[in-house]
Amino acid sequence: MGELIDYFVFVEKLPYFCARINNNVLMNYGYVKVAAAVPRVKVADCKFNASEIEKEIIIADGKGVQIIAFPELCVTGYTCGDLFAQQLLLEEAEMGLMQILNNTRQLDIISILGMPVALNGVLLNTAVVIQKGKVLGVVPKTYLPNYKEFYEKRWFTSACEVSETSVRLCGQIIPMGRNLLFDTADTTFGIEICEDLWAPVPPSSALALQGAEILFNLSADNEGIGKHAYLCSLISQQSARCIAGYVFSSCGFGESTTDVVFAGNGLIYENGSLLAAGKRFSFEEQVVISEIDVEYLRTERRVNTTFAACRSCSAPELPVHVAAEYVNSKDLNLTRTFDPHPFVPQGATLDERCEEVFSIQVSGLAQRLVHTKAKSAVIGISGGLDSTLALLVCVKTFDKLGWARKGIIGVTMPGFGTTDRTYTNAMDLMNSLGITVREVSIKEACIQHFKDIDHDADVHDVVYENSQARERTQILMDIANQTWGMVVGTGDLSELALGWATYNGDHMSMYGVNGSVPKTLVRHLVKWVAENGMDEASRSTLLDIVDTPISPELIPADENGNIQQITEDLVGPYELHDFFLYYFLRCGFRPAKIFFLAARTFKGVYDEETIKKWLQTFLRRFFNQQFKRSCLPDGPKVGSISISPRGDWRMPSDASSEMWLKGIMD
Repeated sequence: MGELIDYFVFVEKLPYFCARINNNVLMNYGYVKVAAAVPRVKVADCKFNASEIEKEIIIADGKGVQIIAFPELCVTGYTCGDLFAQQLLLEEAEMGLMQILNNTRQLDIISILGMPVALNGVLLNTAVVIQKGKVLGVVPKTYLPNYKEFYEKRWFTSACEVSETSVRLCGQIIPMGRNLLFDTADTTFGIEICEDLWAPVPPSSALALQGAEILFNLSADNEGIGKHAYLCSLISQQSARCIAGYVFSSCGFGESTTDVVFAGNGLIYENGSLLAAGKRFSFEEQVVISEIDVEYLRTERRVNTTFAACRSCSAPELPVHVAAEYVNSKDLNLTRTFDPHPFVPQGATLDERCEEVFSIQVSGLAQRLVHTKAKSAVIGISGGLDSTLALLVCVKTFDKLGWARKGIIGVTMPGFGTTDRTYTNAMDLMNSLGITVREVSIKEACIQHFKDIDHDADVHDVVYENSQARERTQILMDIANQTWGMVVGTGDLSELALGWATYNGDHMSMYGVNGSVPKTLVRHLVKWVAENGMDEASRSTLLDIVDTPISPELIPADENGNIQQITEDLVGPYELHDFFLYYFLRCGFRPAKIFFLAARTFKGVYDEETIKKWLQTFLRRFFNQQFKRSCLPDGPKVGSISISPRGDWRMPSDASSEMWLKGIMD
């Protein structure tokens, strides 16, 4: 009988579930538009405060916001002091809530307000959740600060000290508790209030483990020197620890300044990253809006097995779920932006991040050289970006180990497509860095090979190209044997993702220092090295290498001696492929969402047809070329993504790409 009841409950809720799936997958790509509101207040003037709250709810609803949070005790003002003991204030607060309910009953938006609520002889500092003229639930504050400038225990009772699970408010019997979770068609959210965040174990931790994907904090956080930076660090850490969105709204202008000042903080974080922030110390009301990607958060939680383990090991209070009404979907209008080069460090941390990348590569190579007792590092130098970065890593490794740079053997191997520009750059760079230089032409060996296998040297097909790559690898391996050395690989993450490497050619080495460094970052790192601490000769060569078109140079140059075989003309722009790679592997996004983000991010740079074409290429090649990644040489993981078969990415070589290719425009 129980199973039958469960079945009917499922059938009854099926439209809701379908709406949730439809909304997430087909309309909003998992984004939930949220807001942190900072209204103007007048202390103890509930009618004025209710009107200001209404205005911000209406503004937010007009901008497509689905959930909006207001500051702690915003209906009365946080700084009422002993006025909280006045019956009139409590009655007016409830009347203010009724006013808001009545005037927003036609709106879909869910609003979270702060107000005092009386219950059986005690007073609670609460968050009241409302939608379409109804109160959905009441969440009382758990931890009441009672130190320094705070005296909340003088007026309020902690949620820990009440056993009731409901409260009468505005003529309704409302679910109440610190363990309430609110379910919408798009997400599940939980609420904590101000000091709760500062506790050793915030209530939001338990709420997240029980399924809350977005956490709201109604706060009255006052200002002090250095406190804001600490607050931001606290929110960032909690959102990252909970793998959740975190929306923080704090009191602003209008609160009493008798002893403290409130700056009005509106902050929105997602898994440790700041999405949006309001203007502090503003004298005007604010609505800070952004979109939290709950689809991304769900993926992160599934991947992070520690999250699930923590849930099973801890025993938080069982949650009570409160269902919100369905919100009619609005067209997605993102306010947040996306970095077109997600792998490239930005801003003030640029130097620190670049140094960190080199340090990881250098440490990995140093350990491998010392462990194998190698007497040399052998590396093919083409005058291109990848071999240049690998050479710079070798140089820094030898310098750090105190070894002579002459132990680095740079081998340039001119072939049928080598141009004067790349050849000159390769020779100039090796000479300026003071390494051992060797030149071995592959032309005659390849011509003999074509004769041996009966291949026409005038047919510039895959046999013509790959034989050159394999000949170069054989030369490097044999020189390494001659010199008791190790072949240092140069291939980068982007090439490996696309399979743009010759199997058992440049695909193979004894240690691949660039294996988890994407092409956009390779270019940036070489430029950064050139501009930081290099002599003038090396700097000039490095900057010219950065500006050289990317090419394997396996096809003869044109009549003017220029590179004819440009990689990005064949497989697409690397900045697009790195964007695809980041959101495909790091975030697990479906192709339609990646296309949506790319079209938005690269608007004015590439049209949608071009983006779609190269996304199809990326997906097709990524699946078809897995067999090359299944037998990669060792190499250090540098960033958030690695496709080593021993590390982050394990995939069958014959997995079908059909669903992903069909899903680009779904």
